[in-house]
Amino acid sequence: MRLAFAAPAALAAALLAAPALAQPWAIDKSHATVSFSVDHLGFSLTRGIFREFDAVIDFDPENMEAASVSFTIDAASIDTFWEARDNHIKGADFLDVGTYPEIRFVSKAVRLTGDDTAEVTGDVTIKDVTREETFTATLRRIGPSPFNPELTIAGFVVEGELDRTEYGVSYGAPAIGTVIPLRLDLEISPAK
Repeated sequence: MRLAFAAPAALAAALLAAPALAQPWAIDKSHATVSFSVDHLGFSLTRGIFREFDAVIDFDPENMEAASVSFTIDAASIDTFWEARDNHIKGADFLDVGTYPEIRFVSKAVRLTGDDTAEVTGDVTIKDVTREETFTATLRRIGPSPFNPELTIAGFVVEGELDRTEYGVSYGAPAIGTVIPLRLDLEISPAK
């Protein structure tokens, strides 16, 4: 998920200036969520989150091509708000977290689609299967924190979907939905 955006004037200035280098930014985990939903038999949507995740982010708001991210999710941190279901998902029928403890995304490319939107392409790895996927990233806001003007915050929503069967997670398909909508909400700031 390369995440970088700039207003048109900032973009023009960046193109005329010498290339800048992306710098490390960190996720504010108290204001970040990894969520998903799964169709259940056509009757309802089961929603869930992953509670544990981390990222290595290099980001330069003035140079979109310099940004990159490596995002890792602890597969065992899944929470669908029903313990028995969570235990089933953690087992061999679904994520097999004892054998495959992490879900990973590593950015490869970004293509701007608007002043505050982009298509982000990278490699997703689930159960040791790696596939290229594209997500939509939207910059909600970037600027100083109202509580600490010396701290710059960038807020993003990243959305997309994965076909779980392409990663070897085919239990119950197609009665249990195979195409899983995903959403990542996050705030990032320059790392200290």
